[in-house]
Amino acid sequence: MEGLAYDERGSGPAMVFSHAGIADRRMWDHQFEHLAATHRVVRYDWRGYGGSVDAEGVHSHSRDLLGMLDALDIERAVLVGCSMGGAYCVDVAVAAPERVAGLVLFCSGLTGHVWPEPMQEYVREHVRPVVPAERLASYAQGGAVLDEDARAMALAHGRLLVAGPGRDPSTVDADVWAKAMDMATGVFHRMWSGPPAVEEVPDPPGVARLAEVRAPTLVVNGLSDAPWLQDLSVHIAASVPGARRVDLPDTGHLPPLERPEESTRLIAGHAAS
Repeated sequence: MEGLAYDERGSGPAMVFSHAGIADRRMWDHQFEHLAATHRVVRYDWRGYGGSVDAEGVHSHSRDLLGMLDALDIERAVLVGCSMGGAYCVDVAVAAPERVAGLVLFCSGLTGHVWPEPMQEYVREHVRPVVPAERLASYAQGGAVLDEDARAMALAHGRLLVAGPGRDPSTVDADVWAKAMDMATGVFHRMWSGPPAVEEVPDPPGVARLAEVRAPTLVVNGLSDAPWLQDLSVHIAASVPGARRVDLPDTGHLPPLERPEESTRLIAGHAAS
């Protein structure tokens, strides 16, 4: 799709990977390399992320994902998503079920989901204060973004998501942590420096349509992820007909990055089932 950066490799049944909101398409490095031996694999950056064009005005990540399938002449694919990338995969699965051969959802979000008050309180206390309110207001008006603020916000999200609130970040593999922080820092720098943008939510949103999903679905939950995100994974697995859930111990919000070999095996096994 015009303006969206992507990589494509291999041949055979198609798999398309949609990254997490604190990452970019690099989070799929292991899966992209290894699954290309048996599949046509595509990973891409959302609009406003990585190498893709800016998100500007009203836009839809779900429509972009479906547009990516169209642009690459992919009639049917297994969609693999992490965090909100999983949410967009669910949206496509209910909007165009004939295009989706399967779903693999890592620590998935859902469009239209309202996070519970305890999570919002955690964010108010531990995430938002890491950047002074006056500088956030400046960024909203087009002010120059300080690298230190992007790094601070990445670190706060890393503690909540990459490590999880019950795990010390020092226990996460150093290379995994460094890569996650590099991606997240880029996300916040890009978000604050880009043009005004509003993400359009499907009507009805994915949170109201789980029972309509017909694609074989695997839900992967990290047992060190934030508890409110784990609750959502449990809900998705219980609400999608026939879905299967796998819980990964000592794993945060980005299993494909933190547990690359196991995540790749899970994707391959689900695609073959």
